[in-house]
Amino acid sequence: MTRLWCAQAWVGGGWAPGVLLEADAQGRWARIEFDTEAPEDDTPQWECVVPGLVNAHSHAFQRTMATLAERQDPNRPGDDFWGWRERMYQVALRIGPQALEIAAEWLYREMLQAGFTQVCEFHYLHRAPDGSEYPDGDLLSLVLARAAARAGIGLTLLPTLYLHRGFGQPGLSEAQRRFAHTAEGLLRTQARLQALAQSEGRAHLLNAGLALHSLRAVDAQSLRAVAQGLGEAPLHIHVAEQTREVDDCLQHLGQRPVQWLLDQIGLDARWNLVHATHTQAEELAGIAQAGAAVVLCPSTEANLGDGLFDLPTALSHGVNWSIGTDSHVNRHPALELQWLEYGQRLHLRQRNLAARHAQAHSTAAVLFEGALRGGSAASGQALAGFEIGQRADAVALDTHNTPLLGVPPNHWLDAWVMGQPALPAAQVWVAGQAVDPHPSEDLRESWIEVMRGLWE
Repeated sequence: MTRLWCAQAWVGGGWAPGVLLEADAQGRWARIEFDTEAPEDDTPQWECVVPGLVNAHSHAFQRTMATLAERQDPNRPGDDFWGWRERMYQVALRIGPQALEIAAEWLYREMLQAGFTQVCEFHYLHRAPDGSEYPDGDLLSLVLARAAARAGIGLTLLPTLYLHRGFGQPGLSEAQRRFAHTAEGLLRTQARLQALAQSEGRAHLLNAGLALHSLRAVDAQSLRAVAQGLGEAPLHIHVAEQTREVDDCLQHLGQRPVQWLLDQIGLDARWNLVHATHTQAEELAGIAQAGAAVVLCPSTEANLGDGLFDLPTALSHGVNWSIGTDSHVNRHPALELQWLEYGQRLHLRQRNLAARHAQAHSTAAVLFEGALRGGSAASGQALAGFEIGQRADAVALDTHNTPLLGVPPNHWLDAWVMGQPALPAAQVWVAGQAVDPHPSEDLRESWIEVMRGLWE
């Protein structure tokens, strides 16, 4: 049994004093008491504790190129997402299994240090660099699972179907040769991963859903086969990220991408629409009515020049949403939430928009609670905070460090979410166990070697 006493804990959307948390042997919260005195035994005591958050969208291999595509290519004036994508392909074609495992563990430890305790890995590197199949076709999925286990973070693995180079362009390009797989094969991979987690007693830390790369990359027949064969596990898809994607979808499918999914597929609570940047008000209403969710990646969407998600309208309709770090130019949840709110402020020239449109008092509370609820849905795990039966994840914040230093306790979440970015966690617990997210010296040296091998 793991016990933890908190002078202030974020429970149910607000601060609660004197909270005693106790986890059971299965890593779930089994007992929560309020207004208690600090125990006189060896129970860990912390001033400020919040639930762990889910990173709902990650491509681990892209950590190796984060901030390394920030120079204008003289041969490609007017750099945009599509130019960045060509550079990303070059990394995807070079990274091998050992390098991927090292990079993923390094990344997952960074996430833990920042306050993420679960990551959804949107994984489309399936084949060897030359495009051939590995003897075990699930090798790279298993590599990611090992990296997460060593780091101590929970993992929702999302093996991804990627069949076509674009709308009306069947088959993959030579640069996409590592992405090749079949709907039937990925359903088998997903079942194998679920069985592995059960057999190892780690289903509370490792689970698997599936992902469809995008409507431009997956035809309707294959999309329906995955949706029908998956069961109740999470199902993710990139959608409406780029205006060109929306225009191409209108030309080839006759509808905007989100509307096509609503009308032709029928969304439900399994579906997580990644980015959904260029989504109209009636489409947001449809997402909410279907019980589906969106996954927002504000720092990556800004870095790639994607555009701005309509958060006020989404909140007004009650859309469920989560956050992800995607290409990992940022690895901190607070900075993603900042970008989400500040982008709206720059666009609309108003303040506290999340709070206003959610009809709430605190912007930080709306953002944190949204990410918490949506993350649980995106991951397929019980991660909705400090409630009986939820996984026992927690993050202690250092109140003696900026930006919390000197701030009144009832403003601590405001300071963490909206203040100085990248404040590291003081302590992290995953499934009731304290986790040390800091890399060993060996991992540090291995990470440096991976980067040298890719870039020098």
